[in-house]
Amino acid sequence: MSLNPFDDKATEEQRSQSRSRLIKRNVLFAFCLRGWSGIVYLSLIAVTLKCLGIYENGIWLAISSVIVWIDTMDLGLGNGMRNILASTIALGDNERARQVVSTTFFMLALIVIPLAVLFLSLANGVDMYALLNVDAKRVTDLREVLNVTIAMVCVNFVFKLVGNVYMALQLPAVNTALVTGGQTLGLILTLAIYLSGHSSLMLITLANTMSPLAVYTLAYGITFHKLYPQLRPSIRFFRREALTHLFSLGIKFFIMQVAGLIIFATSNILISNLFSPSEVTNYQVAFRYYSILTLFFTIIATPFWSATTDAFAHGELAWIEKSIKNIMKVIGLVAIGAIGMTAIAQYAYTIWVGDEVSVSLSTNALMALYTLLILFSLAYSTILNGMGKLRLQIIFTVIAAIVFIPYALLFHKPLGMNGVIVAMILANLPGAIVNAWQYRHVMKKARQTQ
Repeated sequence: MSLNPFDDKATEEQRSQSRSRLIKRNVLFAFCLRGWSGIVYLSLIAVTLKCLGIYENGIWLAISSVIVWIDTMDLGLGNGMRNILASTIALGDNERARQVVSTTFFMLALIVIPLAVLFLSLANGVDMYALLNVDAKRVTDLREVLNVTIAMVCVNFVFKLVGNVYMALQLPAVNTALVTGGQTLGLILTLAIYLSGHSSLMLITLANTMSPLAVYTLAYGITFHKLYPQLRPSIRFFRREALTHLFSLGIKFFIMQVAGLIIFATSNILISNLFSPSEVTNYQVAFRYYSILTLFFTIIATPFWSATTDAFAHGELAWIEKSIKNIMKVIGLVAIGAIGMTAIAQYAYTIWVGDEVSVSLSTNALMALYTLLILFSLAYSTILNGMGKLRLQIIFTVIAAIVFIPYALLFHKPLGMNGVIVAMILANLPGAIVNAWQYRHVMKKARQTQ
């Protein structure tokens, strides 16, 4: 099967049309998948809440932050490989493409061992009950749950590389299918636990960590042994010299991932510690309600990342400019959606999770504003990531991570849980403004050098 979706001898117009057609197919396929994924996602929240109750559910949501932390500890190799592989395929160098995949895969395997040791040591050496403000009498197996979570996620850490390969091939819808498959299996297992009448935090942990691992393991075999054997990781294709390029680009993505994660993941821990695990559930219900907008936006925006890499490699700036205009139109639709979702939020929550969860109008409004800010920033960062222009993003993402916790501590007393959301907005605002400015600056400079 050919790796390059475009004819190397094609004209700029033909490549542009082919690239746009591929994006449309991916978006259409992704909408079908994400529509189902959204149903699964929302159903999983509701069923898990019924299984665990508001208190233990809040604990599980805080523990889920551990999963996100581990997922980002690949030193940016996954996203670095995605950019380099997309560029390599665009230039038709299939041998180097396999070297890039093989080198990334074996480096991830080497990274995960000390990573597992580190997180397991922290889970067993730190008083997690105090950190998460958990009552030991109500939850007796917190440490065991953390150990299982870390072990499962660390194994999945390597195999999820297959998703980055599909994104480099400009087939992000396939990666979406893998994620959705894991979520669907998780929902099936969670439903089985609920119907059995023997719910527990440990069983929910197993259902949610084993499911994506099973899907990615199966996909790994199909992808590299059936569909793309020319990309199959092999120790023979490991190249130490490839690490320099992978790490030089990957470490930039890694810094941004970790900095962004400090805001995303620590918000759960801060709320649990400053208020209670029950408040984590209220916060996450609002966060995940408005994440429907993020889901809608990323379906459309994600294919533009690797497509931009291809377009930038060929110097096709007109296609990039047209793309950002289309993406900003989507932002306008999302803003209208945010207003509508805020107006019906209370009714939606009652239908979705019942009366047990209470989210105020002010929390909904602030979460809507935060979501719109992040998506505006993401619109430009998607294009900048495809170009490999990361320096300013790194600086302002790190600044956001540094100021977030002090902001949260400053505003939590006068504003309660809303203070954490206000801190998220203030921390991310400068970066969103700079992303828009940098895109225009890069495009202007590229035009001048053509």
